Amino acid sequence: MKFVAAEIQGVFDIALSPHGDDRGFFARIYCPDEFAKAGIVFNSTQINLSRNDRKHTLRGMHWQEAPFAEAKIVRCLSGRVHDVVVDLRPDSATFRKWIARELSAGAANALFIPEGCAHGFLTLEDECDVFYQMGRIYEPGRARGFRYDDHTFAIEWPATPQVIGKADLDWPPFAG
Repeated sequence: MKFVAAEIQGVFDIALSPHGDDRGFFARIYCPDEFAKAGIVFNSTQINLSRNDRKHTLRGMHWQEAPFAEAKIVRCLSGRVHDVVVDLRPDSATFRKWIARELSAGAANALFIPEGCAHGFLTLEDECDVFYQMGRIYEPGRARGFRYDDHTFAIEWPATPQVIGKADLDWPPFAG
């Protein structure tokens, strides 16, 4: 695996180091030792899958409050998504900054997102599956969020969301 520090402190772009032949390729997508060598302490405790049937489905912007904050690795297994991370850590040099990456099955790329960051995505194709490796088990009642169009961050989405869950539309403006 190849780890490249992103513009937000503690976020890393992850690229595979595939071993290919005429069958295709084989690549490791998670190894605690490789993460540790890159300076990332992460142990996967829960794995989630988000199935998204329609293009321009939006999920986000979510995080879990301390002391239940979640680090995660996010990867797109089918299709393509516009993935967004916002730094919500007041003591971070990149507080309130956001980045976006296209994650796709074809690129087989991923993002490591540390605790204290909000996350969301917009599907760019029909039938997108997003795979999450979580660093902490979900704690009911600790989820937090803000609307995808919150003026505090002015996130630039590549298209107008067409499908958004009620909970994501009901998040209050960011207060922090």
